[in-house]
Amino acid sequence: MSASVTRCPGCGSSNIVDDDLYCQAQRVCVDCGSVVSEGVLTDDWTGDTEISYSRTTAVARKPCLNLIKGLQRVKAICRILRVNNEIENHSQTYYTQAYQHEAFIRVSLQKKEVLAGCCVLVSCRLLNWPVTMGTISCLLDADPVVVGAVYQEMIKILNIKAPVFIINDVIEAHSQEYKISSLHVPEELAENSRDLTKRAVALVELAADTWIVTGRHPTPIMMASIYLSWQSLKPNKHRLKLTLDKFCQMTKVNKLKPAMKRIAEMKEVLCKLGREIPWVREAVTPDNVMQQVEDILNYRFALLRRALRTHEETLQAESEASGEDSLPEEAASSQVAEHGEQNSNAPTAEEYELNAESAQRPRDGNDDPHTEPEGNTGGGESQAPAPNWGKRVLFAPPCVVHPKRRRVERPECKDVTGDEDISDSEIDSYIRTPREAREFAQAQKMLSESEKT
Repeated sequence: MSASVTRCPGCGSSNIVDDDLYCQAQRVCVDCGSVVSEGVLTDDWTGDTEISYSRTTAVARKPCLNLIKGLQRVKAICRILRVNNEIENHSQTYYTQAYQHEAFIRVSLQKKEVLAGCCVLVSCRLLNWPVTMGTISCLLDADPVVVGAVYQEMIKILNIKAPVFIINDVIEAHSQEYKISSLHVPEELAENSRDLTKRAVALVELAADTWIVTGRHPTPIMMASIYLSWQSLKPNKHRLKLTLDKFCQMTKVNKLKPAMKRIAEMKEVLCKLGREIPWVREAVTPDNVMQQVEDILNYRFALLRRALRTHEETLQAESEASGEDSLPEEAASSQVAEHGEQNSNAPTAEEYELNAESAQRPRDGNDDPHTEPEGNTGGGESQAPAPNWGKRVLFAPPCVVHPKRRRVERPECKDVTGDEDISDSEIDSYIRTPREAREFAQAQKMLSESEKT
């Protein structure tokens, strides 16, 4: 670089300085900014200050607008759920990681909004905060199926091992969504939140013992348990005549269609156990079983054993009468494994208490609590060995009681080439019989006459 240049050739100014900002040294005019002279690039290090290109020209990458909106959405969901700062920070971190992954870059904005809710959900589950997927779906106003698909894809991409969901941990938080206090509904329909949650938890535990929870979505089960708990706490005419639709409208929650089936299944279980209560005079039906829920839940273990033992005795009596084997081995083993010691003749402390209380209450003269067999257990169909053992036991998983139809593999159709052999019978089927020939001739004659006229 020539150091003899003291004036700018453009403006004539003598205010010229050395600029070592770049790797190639230059002399620049301060007044007009013109480069007066510049050095020569060489491979040899000259001892000058080295400044990398990224430090001089690179600009810090700013997050895109959709990422900023997504983080704001995550923050808003956390504030609505009132989670702590740790969950909020985890949610934002997971959202940033998932958003920058190639699987979520070119997706719709709706899916990105669902992704924000899924990040909050997985953070709550990792830190033991009771939130259900149904709650997130309601906040996002999204389809639970879409939320579940995005959630599964996200934990797979980010390699997150979310803990197993337990329905009892979130039912208390779910019950808070029902506006059922005296401030929102009339006094005869109002209920204490703590009592409602306690009764709902007991019903869910009973449903789990009788396989109703297995393989089912948790939100409809919780809705059904809360509805039945609300009716059973004060089983008056105002509550019993209120349907699930009106109950959801009154409590300002969205009704779930599967909840009706769960209610029917829970009532069926309650009826089976209610029939084993010794001091109950009248027949227990789904219409009047709500009055017996408190006794059923208090003695549910003893009633479960009694109902299972009564069912086994009924099947055994029917099998002896028909000369067939009784309960299948695998069905009996599943029942014993689930409830334990069904055939034990020694009563437990709970059964002693149940018998003592039954002795104090009046009865209709029938001292045997096991005289009424179950009619819905399929015991009458035990004459023919059925492959579905779930219909012969008192309580069984839903996938066994109502199995899916398996597809039957049809034989592949062979390609028709036209060179196949034709049998004589097939050829005869193509030839008209004398009667068919006469009828055809008459039809032709009638058509020709009608055309002439």
